[in-house]
Amino acid sequence: MMQEDDKQQRVVIIGGGASGLMAAGTAGGRGHHVTLLERNEEIGRKLEISGKGRCNLTNNTTVPGLEKRIAGHAKFLRSAFYRFGAAETIAFFTQRGVPVKTERGGRVFPVSDLANDVVQSLLAYCTQNHVAIVPEVIAKRLCVAGGRVTGVEADDGVIYPADAIILATGGASYPGTGSRGDGYRMAQEVGHTIIPIRPSLVPLETLESWPVEVQGVSLRNVTLTAYLPDGTPVYSELGEMLFTHYGVSGPIVLSASRHVADHPGSRLEIDLKPGLDDAMLDARVVRDFAKFSRREFANALGDLLPRTLIPVVGRLTGIPSTTPVHQITREQRRVLVQLLKHLTVTVKKSRGFAEAIITVGGVNTLEIDSRTMQSKLIHGLYCTGEVLDVDAYTGGYNLQIAWATGFLAGMNV
Repeated sequence: MMQEDDKQQRVVIIGGGASGLMAAGTAGGRGHHVTLLERNEEIGRKLEISGKGRCNLTNNTTVPGLEKRIAGHAKFLRSAFYRFGAAETIAFFTQRGVPVKTERGGRVFPVSDLANDVVQSLLAYCTQNHVAIVPEVIAKRLCVAGGRVTGVEADDGVIYPADAIILATGGASYPGTGSRGDGYRMAQEVGHTIIPIRPSLVPLETLESWPVEVQGVSLRNVTLTAYLPDGTPVYSELGEMLFTHYGVSGPIVLSASRHVADHPGSRLEIDLKPGLDDAMLDARVVRDFAKFSRREFANALGDLLPRTLIPVVGRLTGIPSTTPVHQITREQRRVLVQLLKHLTVTVKKSRGFAEAIITVGGVNTLEIDSRTMQSKLIHGLYCTGEVLDVDAYTGGYNLQIAWATGFLAGMNV
């Protein structure tokens, strides 16, 4: 119901993704006349495919815990997270028929493992609050007069009058889902500064060709450390990664891409045995070699490495595969240990916006009121989610940004 001190307004929301749907339902719940414009026929297409179709809703952590995983402008998001953090997200969906579960690393998913359940819950939220959803409408221009919004013009010339506009168009990643970067252009046209955009949380192609030999191999509990071409370390994390036909992917690679995707020649070092220091790992190798003393080198690494990775590692050590393990020297063993602790690939380039999960860059946060998401330049204009210059690592944090900023905008129009 509309609060007594609220003035009923015409609110137009551009974009039917996570932050747009949250903003629409929230604003509608306050009694405003809300119209949501979506360029696709289907609402929530990017949400449908998020988390490989499972939808990693948020991360079950505190506000400081959320802030630690924000890669860009964490302080800007503090107010939003305190108003609508992980606990509020979990409660929101649980109360609306989407029970959730917390998995490794605090990642929260629907119990059903179906992203569609999340989309349907948000659509029901909008329906309950009388939001008019208009699909297959492409917003072309924000109408502004006297420093305040007056409406949205669609590409067919129709103007949707508005006392408030929430720009929730998303970024430029996964363009097949309707994310074309239109929001950046519209915001810029009315005077906002756009921080140059680039793809992030994106798979990386490598200069080395050997990853194709082990494509499909997933590594768990390894540490990835990323270095810029000049040797500066910029990221390090324990987690999961994947070898592909073009290079590397998986959670820790995607997070590392935030720092190295635009820096060809950057180095990724994989510690295959992060729980062991060099001396401990050498002792482990000695024990394995004693256990397999009658075998050749290529057949003595089965307890240390995934089967398909053994030929690659063996070749990179320079130790002939047919060498009997009892003939391997201390120096050769040292080379093996160093390789297991520093298996290295070199970044050639990223896979670009087509495969990026999120976009870095967007509307300058200095021009947005962090307490309301309202523009400081144009009265009645609000920006949410990926259209803002905010981003996070993998693990549910980017969707949490969408829920929090969408809620804050919906509450403040």
